[in-house]
Parts: sequence; C-alpha cells; structure tokens
Amino acid sequence: MIIGVGVDIVDVPRFKRQLTRTPALVERLFAESERSLSLRSLAARFAAKEALVKAVGDPTGFRWHDVEVVSDELGRPSFRLAGYAAESVAAHGIDTLHLSLSHDGDSACAFVVGEGGVR
Repeated sequence: MIIGVGVDIVDVPRFKRQLTRTPALVERLFAESERSLSLRSLAARFAAKEALVKAVGDPTGFRWHDVEVVSDELGRPSFRLAGYAAESVAAHGIDTLHLSLSHDGDSACAFVVGEGGVR
C-alpha cells in the first residue's frame, strides 16, 4: 500500500549560486560520500531528500546527514537512512522506499514513493 509520494525539482544554476554563496552548505546538506559528486548529481540528491520528507509528510526532526542517497552497481539510486530519519520513516508505516532521480539541462528532480505493508 502506498503511504506517501513526494516529488521535488531543483533549478541547478540557482542551486550552484547558493553553494557558491555559502560553501558550508555542501557539508551541511550532504554526507561525506556524496560531496565529491557533480553539481547536477548534488542537486538531484538534494531534491531526493526534499522529496523523501514530502513522502513521509512530516519534516520534524529530519537531519540532512541522516538521509544519504546511494547507488548500486548498476547506478540505481536508493536511500541509506540513519537516526531520526529512519525512525520517522518506520513510525509512519513506511517499510519500502522507491527513488527515481533525473536531471536534464538546468533541472534536477526526484520522485519518492513510500510503501507500507509490503512483504
């Protein structure tokens, strides 16, 4: 059963301006494993984190570093959750997360589906 859906889109040039203006944002928003990625990949991962919060429906207590976007050997993205983010997702009845990322031109987007009761 679908518990929640979230989508977010990031304007890559605007995101770049924010990171240039405030370089500490990279460390604040991204796990160490994410920080060396390209600008477009960072923008897509930021969109993924925002879309996850929307799918859960409650941003209370989420910390950026507790949500890491990882890719398998085929490049398929997924979340690695820790701390309150993992607890919150479970507390909302979500036991499976689906993540899709895309970037084209000046836009990066992410789509998240949270399912519960999936076995």
